Amino acid sequence: MNRLLVSTTAASVIVSVTAAPRAAAQSAKDLVGTWTLVSAVAVQDGARIETFGTNPTGTLMFGSNGRYALIFLRNDLPALASNNRTVSTPEENRVIAQGIIAHFGNYRVDEADRLLVFYIEKSTFPSWDGAEQRRAYALSGDELTYTSPGSTGIAAKVTLQRLK
Repeated sequence: MNRLLVSTTAASVIVSVTAAPRAAAQSAKDLVGTWTLVSAVAVQDGARIETFGTNPTGTLMFGSNGRYALIFLRNDLPALASNNRTVSTPEENRVIAQGIIAHFGNYRVDEADRLLVFYIEKSTFPSWDGAEQRRAYALSGDELTYTSPGSTGIAAKVTLQRLK
């Protein structure tokens, strides 16, 4: 009788473990590769703000060595009238500075707290130079989302698609 009970219990455990849906692994290894920006959306006073416009462009690359590089920008940045990036008007500079963010450094994944941690070495937003930023994230198949503190002071939900 005991053998039958043990065998039945063992079989039940095996069936329940193999039949139960498994959570996707969420480690730094799962992020390695190149990701394309889909959207960056903030909400302020109930209004939806598309941080980099309606059709943003950008890339986030995670290396297997723990390094990353990120560049996000508006798709409608103006060409400079002078055609020389060292000679531009204050208005051109303002529009461009408001339409781009780039930074690079090291990263890690805090699996327990489901956080993506950026150790920013340098950024086009110098206030972030040397900063550590912890961003709640979710990974579902080839879609990565995380919450950015936002260089404007308004948190934004960033959605990226894995580049194939």
